[in-house]
Amino acid sequence: MDNGNEPTSRQTNAPKKPSTGRKIIIGVVSVLVLLVVAIGIAFYQYFQSALKPLNPNSNEVVQVDIPMGASNKKIGSILQDDKIVKSGMVFNYYVKSHNFSDFRAGYYQLKPSMTLNQIAKELQKGGSSEPIQSQRGKVLIQEGATVENVADTISSQTDFSRSEFINLMKNQSYMKQLAAKYPKLLKSTMAGKDVRYRLEGYLYPATYTVSKNMSLKRLVDSMVAQTNVELAPYFKTISKKHMTIQQVLTLSSLVEREGVSTKDRRKIAGVFLNRIAANMPLQSDISVLYAINKHKKNLSMKDLQSNSPYNLYKNAGYGPGPFNNPSLDSIKAVLNPSERSEGYLYFVANTKTGKIYYSKTLDEHNQKAGNLQSVNGD
Repeated sequence: MDNGNEPTSRQTNAPKKPSTGRKIIIGVVSVLVLLVVAIGIAFYQYFQSALKPLNPNSNEVVQVDIPMGASNKKIGSILQDDKIVKSGMVFNYYVKSHNFSDFRAGYYQLKPSMTLNQIAKELQKGGSSEPIQSQRGKVLIQEGATVENVADTISSQTDFSRSEFINLMKNQSYMKQLAAKYPKLLKSTMAGKDVRYRLEGYLYPATYTVSKNMSLKRLVDSMVAQTNVELAPYFKTISKKHMTIQQVLTLSSLVEREGVSTKDRRKIAGVFLNRIAANMPLQSDISVLYAINKHKKNLSMKDLQSNSPYNLYKNAGYGPGPFNNPSLDSIKAVLNPSERSEGYLYFVANTKTGKIYYSKTLDEHNQKAGNLQSVNGD
């Protein structure tokens, strides 16, 4: 029945569905919140782990050099780089929050198993003024090893780093101290020009005991002292031959690498001395490799024309100095060469058999070298 009233519509309170854009914003914010929370948790875990020893089970001892005036931040970075702590940043925070200060420069023997508290207390005590060995060990210096080879050996067999050894080899103040201690031995190397390392040739090949708390200088001292002991009986002989120690060791270092047997070393020494007398370049590949400071099987024409004074393929005479640390056998070969009167000026080796062929003329030498190339298939 129509009562004359207008029909009324029924209202509903159902919520509106969020728009697509709003959904995306909510999703992005949710992801960011989760990401921040995850990063926070990860950082907290990293921070807590960095407060603990880097490697609690390690017995390794690492020598760390803290320079004068280094800030806590710099020290933390050094400790992280040397793998003593996990995080230099966390170390910096730790020492500040625990009021550690007055860290001192020097060389420290530290372990990855140490706590941050232990490390900080060690740094407050002060380190040694020069690198030292933390435990007893031995170092074998091979015959014919260069200064840089010795650096690698010392780095692998002691607490001393390669850079510490090389820096000591370039330390002129230390060189002068040694020269004052061994004047006859080191006079000629100290007087030499363009010498790369003053002690090249003077680090006697032998096995050395490195005692606990032994400094790097003492270790090097023992090598030079041994060279002095071995060469002292020949000082007069060298003088009578009108040669310097530097010249003898230079030829000995070439002989060391060019010959294997004592017989060949003496003959090769004779060839080199004959070439010196004739004012001919020694033309040894060993000198070129040292000049370019590279290890190569085959030398290029560019290598042979290197402007280095050590390049005795191009330059006549002895050059600045030795190319490695030779054995006493090679030194004796130079002081007592054989068959000089034969007039040999050239030699070439069979790379397969090791046999060495000697020649008096370039034509004869080229013929023998050509024959060997055919045999060796070069």
